Amino acid sequence: MSQIPLDEAIGSRPLAVLVGAGITVPLVQGGRARYVNLDYAASAPSLAQVVVRVAEVLPWYASVHRGSGYLSLVSTALYESARATVRQFVGARDDDVVIFTRNTTDGLNLLVQAVPSRTEVVYLDVEHHADILPWQRHLNHCVRAGATWAETAQRLEQALEEHPGALLAITGASNVTGELVPLSAVVALAHERGARVAVDAAQLAPHRPIDLSRLGADYLAFSGHKCYAPFGVGVLVGRRDWLDDAPAYLAGGGAVETVTIETTNWARSPERHEGGTPNFVGAAALAEASMVLTELFGTGAVEAHETVLRRRLLAGLEPLDGVRALQIWPDTAETVGIVAFEVQGHEAGLVAACLSGEYAVGLRDGKFCAHPLLARLNCGQGALRASFGLGTTIDDIDRLIEALTQYLRKGPAHRYTRHERWFVPENDERLPPFPEVDLADPRLSPPSVSR
Repeated sequence: MSQIPLDEAIGSRPLAVLVGAGITVPLVQGGRARYVNLDYAASAPSLAQVVVRVAEVLPWYASVHRGSGYLSLVSTALYESARATVRQFVGARDDDVVIFTRNTTDGLNLLVQAVPSRTEVVYLDVEHHADILPWQRHLNHCVRAGATWAETAQRLEQALEEHPGALLAITGASNVTGELVPLSAVVALAHERGARVAVDAAQLAPHRPIDLSRLGADYLAFSGHKCYAPFGVGVLVGRRDWLDDAPAYLAGGGAVETVTIETTNWARSPERHEGGTPNFVGAAALAEASMVLTELFGTGAVEAHETVLRRRLLAGLEPLDGVRALQIWPDTAETVGIVAFEVQGHEAGLVAACLSGEYAVGLRDGKFCAHPLLARLNCGQGALRASFGLGTTIDDIDRLIEALTQYLRKGPAHRYTRHERWFVPENDERLPPFPEVDLADPRLSPPSVSR
């Protein structure tokens, strides 16, 4: 990590204005408290600037790539301008294709259909499910991560030598521990062995700048809802050849040049894989968020901010009895704003329910859609995760530490009942903000959810 001065002001205030900042929520014991959102890695709140931009463009919304009317021309131009902005955000090469998708998962599922049938996919067992499950439908080889990153790199090297010309699918930053993978070295290792590289950047893009041209990775996927633009859009960026040779991901209007009853002449990418009416609002939102993040990345503020908060959190967790911060590799030094931890002897779901209900601190609990990794870390029953970003402050971290300290000293002050995979407060009298919301509705926790 670059040497950044960590003065007392860093981390004391948000880096940007986010929608919902300062919102208060009811507590199960009565009263209200300011909500502490420490679940950015799942879905980050929207930037206020993004909402302003959406409000600006919505009056001009009409069909994209379809009509000759003035509003359609404006909407099409805005949509393609958003594509250009996202291209700049990730430093894409001139010949790269930028495809708007629904999210990272959607982008990786699109990519798996574009991988040539005889090309094997190599991936690690520490990946998010989105970077495991799609590849299981293709020729694939899962590499068991080593006890250190150095050992893991050796195993990857061996796998790529055994499977020449493969596609290596790898995360940029762990969604469980926040550890950054040394991508430049990984890409060089893969390219030296004739392999391509696809990066799951869902947790990388909101936290660190990406320069695809310099990095050299062949494909990159990420989500708008992780990047402060939760409007249902994601991105797949990458080399054109496989994408132009692939069958259309969404067969429909806009994906074709000409159609007869007998034949179809498909368009080139990105139109080839963006069939149907595109998500104009999502694209505009992500473009705006990209510009905000680019400006903040350029100052080094995001890295410095997260470094202070992460150190504060780890220092607060360390003296707590039975609390263990999770780590994949002891020899990875760089991290982003994600910390997972285990509270030994306590069910993660109960801890999370208590911290939320009694202290207004929102964490993620479970297996974080990374079941193989949690099993490796001896947390097969789940753990807790605090994740933070532009709107998080030292006060938020201190609220978590104090709440967890009180929980360990006194236990829950309220009774909680297991509801499928969740714990819910008994006799919960909190009034939800919307009349149609029932916090005890069993449909909130379907048994099949991959938590």
